[in-house]
Amino acid sequence: MPFDLVTIPCLSDNYAFLLRDQTSGKVALIDVPEAAPIAAKLDELGWTLTEIWLTHHHPDHIQGVPDLIADHPARVIGAKADEHRLPPLDAAYDDGQSFTFGDHTVDVIDVSGHTVGHIAFHVPAAKCVFTADSLMALGCGRLFEGTPAQMWDSLQKLMQLPADTTVCSGHEYTQSNAKFALTVDPENAALISRTREIDQARADGVPTVPSTLSTELETNPFLRPSDPGIRAQLGMVNATDTDVFAEIRARKDRF
Repeated sequence: MPFDLVTIPCLSDNYAFLLRDQTSGKVALIDVPEAAPIAAKLDELGWTLTEIWLTHHHPDHIQGVPDLIADHPARVIGAKADEHRLPPLDAAYDDGQSFTFGDHTVDVIDVSGHTVGHIAFHVPAAKCVFTADSLMALGCGRLFEGTPAQMWDSLQKLMQLPADTTVCSGHEYTQSNAKFALTVDPENAALISRTREIDQARADGVPTVPSTLSTELETNPFLRPSDPGIRAQLGMVNATDTDVFAEIRARKDRF
């Protein structure tokens, strides 16, 4: 693919991402938990930052912006609905709008739930989506502002993307998410196998992010409220998908 994708660990468990279009040389950074490791990676690679895409207003996703752009000036892009809580934006977009990155389209998707105004960035040509704290590896973000119905609606939007889409989420929570997932989907052979792989990766100090949408669809319980096994495990065989999702989210909050 004509893109380079780099995952950068930040803070204690955050991730930022660099996406480089090999044709134009443009470089986008998705979220800025802290400036230092991102600046170090840019210098190591010899890349010039051109854009910053912000997913939502939580400090661990935006607090590094002022320090970073002081030495690496870049165009800052975010959600129009969240503009009042973000660093100053050069461009703001609503759900369903798009902008260009080099010669490629970036689609903005409202994924409210974790926060209201949270967005994801889908780059079809790169086969990747930057979901931050909406869809996560084997999980989804805690509902600080939105409702279960909002988050389930957001996840369904992401579930419609091509199955080979790379999902770039915002935290290294996968190992704890796997332990919870097994409590609601204990007979899922793919989940059991993935859990072993995750444990090995973490033992080796290897990030478990990004993942693929196909893997999430197969193993992430938050995308599987219609699954008969999960419904039976929860005693919710005849419930709606939204209610099953809400119960999974509530159980995770207590886990």
